[in-house]
Amino acid sequence: MKELKNYFFTIDEMHRALIEIRKQINKTEWLPELILSVNRGGCVPGVYLSHAINVPHKVLDVQLRYDKNKPNCKVLKKSINSPLNILIIDDINDSGATFEFIKKLQNNQDSNIRYAALIDNIPSSFKVDFRGKQIDKSLDPTWIIFPWENDQN
Repeated sequence: MKELKNYFFTIDEMHRALIEIRKQINKTEWLPELILSVNRGGCVPGVYLSHAINVPHKVLDVQLRYDKNKPNCKVLKKSINSPLNILIIDDINDSGATFEFIKKLQNNQDSNIRYAALIDNIPSSFKVDFRGKQIDKSLDPTWIIFPWENDQN
């Protein structure tokens, strides 16, 4: 079995990805009024983006990779009942499972909700609205390690 390569995504790359996401948002007539970041990977980019565009930020506690952690959907359920434009952000849209899970909880109340990822995997089952960078893991299955995941400092 071939060993999976690791790629260490940097803070500078995160900044460039967030600039790209902001450019894409600015090309639309839709502007976020609230940022919801997916715990844990979306927290750092969510806070940065919140400060950059001066909108409030909250955390969605959805961690599907860790089976023992049951998602806490209170923030999402409360937020989707508001008239605000909501941007939901995560570090990577890998398989699409996390975003699909969140979208199912919305009960078709998604006209004011958009999705963003620092990195968007082209074969993902979920299509985000805004992305910092696209990759194709079907061609290059490299495992991406974000600065907030890297304990080898």
